[in-house]
Amino acid sequence: QVELVESGGGLVQAGGSLRLSCAASGITFSSYSMGWFRQAPGKEREFVAAIRWSRASIYYADSVKGRFTISRDNAKNTVYLQMNSLKPEDTAVYYCAARYGSTRLADQYGYDYWGQGTQVTVSS
Repeated sequence: QVELVESGGGLVQAGGSLRLSCAASGITFSSYSMGWFRQAPGKEREFVAAIRWSRASIYYADSVKGRFTISRDNAKNTVYLQMNSLKPEDTAVYYCAARYGSTRLADQYGYDYWGQGTQVTVSS
């Protein structure tokens, strides 16, 4: 049974930082590319960041470039999202996802497995 479990969300003031973690089980983690997506109230789910299985390529949405950093530890079956200089518009439920493949990583419909999400709230 595949499971992706996010953690690390919470309430933070604007300008603050949070680090999200996503622990995977039931998959050969090192063979999967991993992505982070987010969904704000009343909005569509959107791409945030992705990292290929080989860690050779990393992608970011323009809205988070320079503020967020995605990384992975294949020994721990975990992907991270370090979020700095947070803004109120970053408030959303953040989801991690796993994709067996390395193309179209910004396309949510290409992902095979999803976590349940973790809430991030940034106050102004």
